[in-house]
Amino acid sequence: MSIKKNLQSINSTLPQDVTLVAVSKTKPVSKLMQAYDAGQRIFGENKIQEMVEKHDVMPKDIKWHMIGHVQRNKVKYMAPFVSMIHALDSIRLMEEINKQAMKHNRVIDCLLQIKIANEDSKFGMSKNDAQSLLNSKSYAESTNVNIVGLMGMATFTDNKDQIKSEFDYLKSCYDELKSTNPIFNTLSMGMSGDYNLAIDCGSNMIRVGSSIFGSRNYN
Repeated sequence: MSIKKNLQSINSTLPQDVTLVAVSKTKPVSKLMQAYDAGQRIFGENKIQEMVEKHDVMPKDIKWHMIGHVQRNKVKYMAPFVSMIHALDSIRLMEEINKQAMKHNRVIDCLLQIKIANEDSKFGMSKNDAQSLLNSKSYAESTNVNIVGLMGMATFTDNKDQIKSEFDYLKSCYDELKSTNPIFNTLSMGMSGDYNLAIDCGSNMIRVGSSIFGSRNYN
């Protein structure tokens, strides 16, 4: 199926309140433009340099989401344009995002990444660490950072019960933190293989790549 048909197929099944982030990492601009021409305006990248290069040559009404782990020394490259950062996982990173956003007179929306998988390779904070960050003096003073919700990545497994329990846990974290942070409006969980389950568990933002663009080639 074409990228356009893939997008139409996915969008036709999504509830109205669910936002689709097209994960375009490693894909050429020509493929992103096929998605753009089909109406897609939100793209997710996991490497800042690649996102910067695509931003420079693609239409400026695109909203770019940084979905990968963020190194503090790279924040300055995306601060002028990034729409949302999904993987905020420390106070020091938040302070750097705030500092760089301030230089461009921007307020950048961010999601706190909660570690829900039992894999060591996955990044993220505990719920208690997230609560501490939200209650911190540093966040109160970070006027150019808007923390609007949570993101999480389930364990890479075929065990749907395990994935569901991880998604349910993230939703419970979201509900608990939202009770004291009414600005929360985004729960980003679910990818190509599990986004329907994620939506059933309360996700309102999904990150879908291979189901739109085809399988990824990392060579």
